[in-house]
Amino acid sequence: MPGERHADAEVRLRAAMQQLLAGDVPEGLKCDVKSLCTLSGVPRATLYRAYPHLKAEFEQHRAGAQEAGQQPDPRLAQIERLKAEVAELRARLGRMNVEITDLQAFRTQALSRLAAQHDEITALRQSPQPIPNATVHTLPPR
Repeated sequence: MPGERHADAEVRLRAAMQQLLAGDVPEGLKCDVKSLCTLSGVPRATLYRAYPHLKAEFEQHRAGAQEAGQQPDPRLAQIERLKAEVAELRARLGRMNVEITDLQAFRTQALSRLAAQHDEITALRQSPQPIPNATVHTLPPR
């Protein structure tokens, strides 16, 4: 009897390992030891005490999959993808803020130059003064 229960628990643990590592993670669970025990119906204490080789095998396969760029848990893969996207968007926002600051400075400088040119043109129209040694002649008013 105890041998049958031991073999049955090992079969359930291996089936749960395959399911989790294949990416078929039930709602509310993760690809971890706690979920492995929940899915197989084997208490965690029993896993640690009687099946440490299965726990080590599970963690080894999970780590190997992660190193190979695969993520058994689709939610964790989504989290990693979203973190990368957030980092890229923050960098983009930083570049855009710098560009906006540069453009605002350019606009301020351009407006100052335009105002100075307008003032100079207005002043030149108001009081035409003869320029020495110039061939420019003042026209009579209309």
